[in-house]
Amino acid sequence: MSPDQYCQQKAAASGSSFYYAFRLLPTEKRAAITAFYAFCREVDDVVDEVTDPNVARTKLAFWRQEIEALFAGAPKHPVTKAIERHIAPMQLPASAFHTVIDGMQQDLEKNRYLNIDELRGYCYRAAGVVGEVSARIFGMRTMNDPRTLEYARLLGESLQLINIIRDVGEDARRGRIYLPSDELTRFGVATSDLLHAKSSPEFVSLMQFQHDRAASTYKAALAALPAEDKSAQKSGLAMAAIYRTLLEEIRRDGFRVLEHRVALTPIRKLWIACKTAAFA
Repeated sequence: MSPDQYCQQKAAASGSSFYYAFRLLPTEKRAAITAFYAFCREVDDVVDEVTDPNVARTKLAFWRQEIEALFAGAPKHPVTKAIERHIAPMQLPASAFHTVIDGMQQDLEKNRYLNIDELRGYCYRAAGVVGEVSARIFGMRTMNDPRTLEYARLLGESLQLINIIRDVGEDARRGRIYLPSDELTRFGVATSDLLHAKSSPEFVSLMQFQHDRAASTYKAALAALPAEDKSAQKSGLAMAAIYRTLLEEIRRDGFRVLEHRVALTPIRKLWIACKTAAFA
């Protein structure tokens, strides 16, 4: 199996909305974003699937070393081998890969957030920087255009906020609560309510507040994107449209995220992606 095939298999197995958006790209860009996404899946799986925190830390340390090897021209893992040829033409910075690992490390060390400022810091490490790298891969008329990178950062943040809403129940069962503590207090929702999947009118109001913030961040992201880069960024826009639809499905479902995980079908994701790309 070649490095590219390994990454393709890793991306396809996830069933993520990202995979459907990638299909819109030309061959080389699709290979680059698939390899980068496979890297993100590898380090994310360390946190989600490894039950011993010390083992997880060791695995993340391996990935830090592997990124150093990648940028020194000596990658060993199939994922980093697949990424190597894209670094120079797409100006992918080593710091971005380390920041992604920082986000995963934070999941090992921290499972509560005091306020939205703390949460936004996490969102950048977990998703904003992913948006920035993705934007570089998709292409910009002017490389490092701060407007397009701001769009990408905000879009990543909005998608992470939507993930947090979708996964409230699942995360709580893992002992993680991403909803800011001061907002739980403001809306009268106890931490124990999340841990015991106890919904209430107060919880629904809290989730509507989270919905509105995610939606406004999404709107700010789209407003930041320069018109001349809209076509190049159509894969990101397609992914965003899938997530925006998911957010509204969660709202229509009455924010029953403590009971189950709302998801879109693969065919619906593909339809949304194609429809969005046609108008980008």
